[in-house]
Amino acid sequence: METNKKVERRKLGNSSLYVSPIGIGVMQFAGGGGMFNFMFSNIPQQEKDRIVKTALESGINWFDTAEYYGRGQSERTLRAGLANNQIKDEDVLLATKWWPALRTAENIRRTFNTRQKNLAGYTIDLFQVHWPISFSPPEAEMEVMADLVEQGKIRAVGVSNFSADYTRRAHAALERRGLGLASNQVHFSLIYRKIETNGILETAKELGVTIIAYSPLAAGLLTGKFHYDPQALRNTPIARRVNLTRQLHKSRPLVDAMDEIAKRHGVTITQVALNWTIYFHGETIVAIPGASSVQHAREAAGVMDFRLTDEEMDTLDQLSRRFR
Repeated sequence: METNKKVERRKLGNSSLYVSPIGIGVMQFAGGGGMFNFMFSNIPQQEKDRIVKTALESGINWFDTAEYYGRGQSERTLRAGLANNQIKDEDVLLATKWWPALRTAENIRRTFNTRQKNLAGYTIDLFQVHWPISFSPPEAEMEVMADLVEQGKIRAVGVSNFSADYTRRAHAALERRGLGLASNQVHFSLIYRKIETNGILETAKELGVTIIAYSPLAAGLLTGKFHYDPQALRNTPIARRVNLTRQLHKSRPLVDAMDEIAKRHGVTITQVALNWTIYFHGETIVAIPGASSVQHAREAAGVMDFRLTDEEMDTLDQLSRRFR
């Protein structure tokens, strides 16, 4: 699928992959599968098809999913969205993850056929270890991942939620096989900046590893809708509402500043938050906001159409430093 937009592409860490600074996380596509049946509404497949098509036509070239998201439901419906739009394998990059809990590294190999089946017809470009919680050390996990690369089954290796030390260990293990770590997918946003102080970001920059930021909108808090629309907060499930309420007052000065900046650029608060995320640290960080509607996909792609000024980014940096 071709797009007339000229969109930036960034090298994904120590790999040959080039991704748009904004990708789409499709955890929401797991609605109707497993525990995610209680977390997300079941988006009709036709709407998922439209989300996928809109994202690709708007310049986004990759999607992130995982085994854990609805026991493969997210993978399967993402694959359906691509196939239903007749998207060619070479026109999209896919990232998925192995779930490590109560497993050993050998399980990566044993369950890989399921990942391939769920995404049939599409290459697994980036394969990630979801958390550092398996019974095996990262070195053993990377050995299996390196085997998959050498066998041509995947193109690059990533990790998720890895500490600075575990990131170094994973990268070193891959280097011994003539490879390198592509990415570390972690929680990062304007109001969750812990990677800047716990060594994860510094390590990524040193090793040339890309940071993939998940939850870059802080479960909707950085969209401004809960600050400016009380009804939106009242319509939120109670457990999530309690957490959001605690953050509303603390984050109000930041969101008000984002609102002013958004008006100057003719964009949304959401787009300001994502723009800061993908540009403040140069090319080190890319982001994967979720999308449960076509508008979400279109809005996410629009983040790559403008740049905050250095002064604007510094203003948001100062207002959000309390969240480091």
